[in-house]
Formats: sequence, C-alpha cells, structure tokens
Amino acid sequence: MADYEEEIEETHTFTRKSTTTFKIEETSSSTTTKTITTPAKLYGKDLGAYDDVDVDELLAQLSPEEITMLAKEVDPDDSFLPPSQRTNYECTKEPTGPLDRKKLIDHINKQAIETPDRPELEPFVPGIVRGKKWIPPPQEKRMQEAEEQIAIDMGDEYETALSSATQEEIIDLAAILGFHSMMNQDQYHASLLNKGQPIGLGWDGITKSSIQKIFPAEAPNQTDPEEMVKRIRDDDSKLVDVNFNNIKTISDEQFEKLFDALTSNTHLEVLSLTNVGLTDRTALLLAQALERNRTLRVLNVETNFISPPVIVTLVKSLLTQMSIEEFRASNQRSQVLGNKIEMEITELVEKNTTLLRLGLHLEFNDARHRVAAHLQRNIDRNDPLHSHRYPDLLEALRAKRSRSRSTSQESGACRTLETGALHLLEPTSEEDDLEPIQMQKSELFLQIDSDSNVVEAS
Repeated sequence: MADYEEEIEETHTFTRKSTTTFKIEETSSSTTTKTITTPAKLYGKDLGAYDDVDVDELLAQLSPEEITMLAKEVDPDDSFLPPSQRTNYECTKEPTGPLDRKKLIDHINKQAIETPDRPELEPFVPGIVRGKKWIPPPQEKRMQEAEEQIAIDMGDEYETALSSATQEEIIDLAAILGFHSMMNQDQYHASLLNKGQPIGLGWDGITKSSIQKIFPAEAPNQTDPEEMVKRIRDDDSKLVDVNFNNIKTISDEQFEKLFDALTSNTHLEVLSLTNVGLTDRTALLLAQALERNRTLRVLNVETNFISPPVIVTLVKSLLTQMSIEEFRASNQRSQVLGNKIEMEITELVEKNTTLLRLGLHLEFNDARHRVAAHLQRNIDRNDPLHSHRYPDLLEALRAKRSRSRSTSQESGACRTLETGALHLLEPTSEEDDLEPIQMQKSELFLQIDSDSNVVEAS
C-alpha cells in the first residue's frame, strides 16, 4: 500500500507545471547607441602600417628556402602564371623517362588487382535482398481509369484473326506495317523475304548480334586511258559509253588529248569522270569540248577538284549544243557553292530546255525549288506527245475544241492534259470522231486535212 501511494506522488510531481509571468513596461526615454569599430590588425600592427612597406625589398632579404615555404602558403590568382607555378603541389620524384603506355596500363591493372576490396557491411547471400527493397508507388486512380478506358474496337473479324494468330504471324504483320522498333534486323528481313522467323527469336527472345556479311572489295577500273582516247579520236561507232571512274593516274596531257578528241566525236553518249583528279584547268578544256560536241547525253564529273566558278562555266557550256540530258558535278573541293553561284547556276539551268537531271547540292531553297520545277517542265516537254514536237496536231485539236464548245451536243466527254503537254479531246459529236492514235517507237506522223480535223495517225 505504501508503494502504491509513492507511485501516485511521483506521478503528480511529473505533471506539475510552473508559469512565470513577466511584465514589460515601455518608457518614453530615448536611448543613443554608439558603435565602436576596432581596426583590423596583422601581427600586432594595423593594416595601414604596411602601406609604405616595400614588398620587393622584403622578398630580396629572404633565402630560397624561405621563398619556397612562402610559395606553398600562397596561391596567387594570376592567369599569367603557368599552372605549375600556381599550384602548391611539387613533385619531388625523379623523372622516369618518356611515356610508355603499355607499362602504365600494366601498372594500373596490377595495382587494381593487388588492392583489396572494401569489406561489405552485409555479406551477399543469394536470394536475400540486402537493405530496403524498393516498392513502386501506387498508380493514381485517374491514370488507372484512363488506361482501362483506352480500347480499340477492331471488329469481331479482326479480333478473331489476331487472337488466333501465331507469334510468327504477328511479327510478319509488324514488319509489313513498318514497326521497326518491335523487332531486330533479322526478324524484319526474314519477314520481308518470307524466309521464316529465326528459331528462338520471338517477342521474349534474346537479341543477338548477327554475323556481318563480308563483301569482296570492288575490282579496280581496268580501263586503259590511252586506248579509250585513241578510240574516241577515231570516232569508233561501237564506243558509246566510257567509264574512267577512280582512275587517278590520268595525267593532264591525257585529259587534253581526251577533250580534244571529244570535240570531233559523233558517237559517244556517256562519259564518266568520277574521282579522277580533275582540276580547274582541265575542266575548262572540258567546257570547250562540250560547246562543240553534239552527241554526248550524260556527263559525270563528281568527286573532283573543280571550283564553283568553273562549275558555272560547265553548266553554261551546256547551252551551246543543248544535247546534255544528265549532268552531275557534286562533291567537289568546295562543299558550299554560295548564294551567288547557286543563283547563276539556277538562271543557266532555266535557259536549258534539254537538261533532265542535275547532280548538284544546292543549299538555298529558292535555287533548289526553281531548278526542280524547271527540270520537271523539261521532263514534261520531252514527252513523246508534246506540243513543241507536233505543233500541227496541237493546232488541229485546239480548233476542234473551240468548235465543240460552240455546239450544244454533249455526246462525249472532254479530257484535257495540261502542264504544256498535248490537249487530247475525245469526240463530242458523231461527225467529229477522232481515230485512235497509235504510239510507236519511231516518230508519230500525222495528216491534217483542210478543216483542221485529225484524219489519220500512224
């Protein structure tokens, strides 16, 4: 009973609280505060006492050892000093000679192997998680509801086909639809070529690197420049295509003979001079030859050392004979032609009515779009049924169209092919029937009567 009463007394003592109240009275008296600043001192003297001290004189009195000790304690923030003089570290080891990378790597590997690993606070035991296991936070309710609401209704037919499809069929379907990120290259190419999927490479398979296919090196160009120049000079009728690509041993004298023979040749149609070391001097000779040659259709001078102004000269030379249909001159010494050069090339191309393909890298959109539009017009203009080749046919059909518009009969339909091509009108009355036009490989011959009606076409 005494013990019980003692516990009660201790409890009352623990919960006892004491409150102290302080009363602060404000007075109307003003207080003046004075702040006294103590001047900074260094080694017992004020800093102002060191203003007249000559630092150079003090440093002259120090010994080399004392200067070294002072330099270790001071780190000057001076960008004009080399880093070796601004750092406090000094290497006292003797130089070991020039750098030997292999010995350095062997030393680092040996030191890494000999250095013991740090002891683990908790040893590794298979199947037991050390430390606190990470648990992903629960997903928000609205996000979970949104995922549940996303559903695609493909219809019973497609859902039945996909549910019964095998894994290989699903992979083939993904390849056809272009889902490249869902498969590796082996699966994609096997689906396109219908070779069957590789064994063990499904959706859950391990992607392995495929063995690279080694292709043999391209055989060197065995064309003999001397022989080709001789055949071009002799105007060989069987020589229509000459390929000098990647032959870097052609001298300037051989180029001069080649371009001189090209001026009188009447059978050569294709000339390839890619990566042959063509310079401005020899390219100007080529431009002169192009002004006199009438049979060359394709010219390729890519990957050489032709400057942009000389490229303009080459494009300008194409306007003389109007026989070149394809001209390629990209990948030269100067990768960027510039706005002025590109505009000059654009104006020259727009004057050329026979050029169909141009191999040049044009940086500015204006030049690129204008050249592309003009080349497209040239392609349309060179169509077998174009008006500039058959002006009589175009005039006859235009007259027929004007008459058909004046009549009220509408027994046929009118079909017009625009963009500068031939306007072909189907018959609009029984009296003005057009006989079918048969296109042959040769020229199209038309006979026009006095009433501007097409009578016969063969």
